[in-house]
Amino acid sequence: MKVERTALPEVLVIEPKVFGDPRGFFQESWNKARFDAAVGTQVEFVQDNHSRSGRGVLRGLHYQVQQAQGKLVRVVCGRVFDVAVDMRRSSPRCGQWVGVELSAENHRQLWIPAGFAHGYLTLSETADFLYKATDYYAPQHERALAWNDGRVGIAWPLQELDTPPVLSAKDAAAPQWDRCEFFA
Repeated sequence: MKVERTALPEVLVIEPKVFGDPRGFFQESWNKARFDAAVGTQVEFVQDNHSRSGRGVLRGLHYQVQQAQGKLVRVVCGRVFDVAVDMRRSSPRCGQWVGVELSAENHRQLWIPAGFAHGYLTLSETADFLYKATDYYAPQHERALAWNDGRVGIAWPLQELDTPPVLSAKDAAAPQWDRCEFFA
């Protein structure tokens, strides 16, 4: 597996080895020993999730202030623009973001450790998005950052869409940066 650090060094792009032939392909999508070595610590995943979204759906930016979740995310059908935002007050990169295209074709995965908000925009007609989480979903601790916050300034590839992004009511009402709750 190939591991690439992003501008937020804790957020990693992981490219598994893919073995293809005329029948299709095979890849090892996760191996605990290799993953732990890549991130430099032991990680325990407790929950797997699968989300399907249509073109233009923007999910996020979500995080949990307690029971914070690290996430290993990938796309098995379609294409998304995946984003992580550093929400740690103690970090010199607090408020900075990275975005990576994940698709069924490129097989890339993104490791987003606890302390980061996460979201994605679906660029294909549909996308099946899978992620492993290091803690359980806890709606009472879930928080959100507005996807279009001016201070963070995420460069979403909206030019690829023919309509504005489709948001849930919760995401449409997400607070701007100055009203968010942060990690220490």
